[in-house]
Amino acid sequence: MKFFIVSKGDTKSNALKDKMMNYMIDMGMTPDEKKPEIVISVGGDGTLLQAFHRYQHLMDHTAFVGVHTGHLGFYADWLPHEVERLIISIQNDEFQVIEYPLLETIVRYGTAGTETRYLALNEATLRTNNGTTLVMDVDIRNQHFERFRGDGLCISTPSGSTAYNKALGGALIHPSLEAIQMTEIASINNRVFRTVGSPLVLPKHHTCQVNPVNSEVYNLTIDHINLVHKGVKSIQFRVADEKIRFARFRPFPFWRRVHDSFISAE
Repeated sequence: MKFFIVSKGDTKSNALKDKMMNYMIDMGMTPDEKKPEIVISVGGDGTLLQAFHRYQHLMDHTAFVGVHTGHLGFYADWLPHEVERLIISIQNDEFQVIEYPLLETIVRYGTAGTETRYLALNEATLRTNNGTTLVMDVDIRNQHFERFRGDGLCISTPSGSTAYNKALGGALIHPSLEAIQMTEIASINNRVFRTVGSPLVLPKHHTCQVNPVNSEVYNLTIDHINLVHKGVKSIQFRVADEKIRFARFRPFPFWRRVHDSFISAE
């Protein structure tokens, strides 16, 4: 088994990473930074997001597992005192691989017909670069849907629906559903301007494209990565063909994660 461990970088996470690394090598497993079969993130959900973007080109080859050294997360579900049990399970191949949908974002530019493609595990957000009102024509399945005015748009995956999307009033979507969700960020709704005012859930075979009205420079985030794009002609969002693979060693149902994160007082 080839593996690699990504650490949050704090003292506690680094010490746990070193402990796990030594244990796994002693058990005959091989560290491989370039093409690991298992990637273990040690830290929190943010660390796993970093690991995903580091290895997103290996989605068909690599499975992820998270160990959290802080608060319980949606992706990091193992505790530090459980790592020996986790490593033994990896050694014995005692896991199943589950897949979660990803978001594909394609930015197309007005000059030279070029484009840039991104994958997101949680969400993409779109705002103007200078903080002015975002004005976008929204097309769904190549048909005009609305002209959006507001602070921005958030497009999330089902697993990312519990993150920024939830804070915006979006719905929580089970990751077994291949869909994306578009949620408004402080939309303008009055007698003159009107948006749908509700999150939109789009299935895999639907695309959402936004076309600039008042600007060509935009601030686009892909998970934790902040990007500025100039000369934007359009931005397309859809469910990606690729999926992220998680190594699941024990049952941890999605709705139990939701309960433990947002409802449980324990």
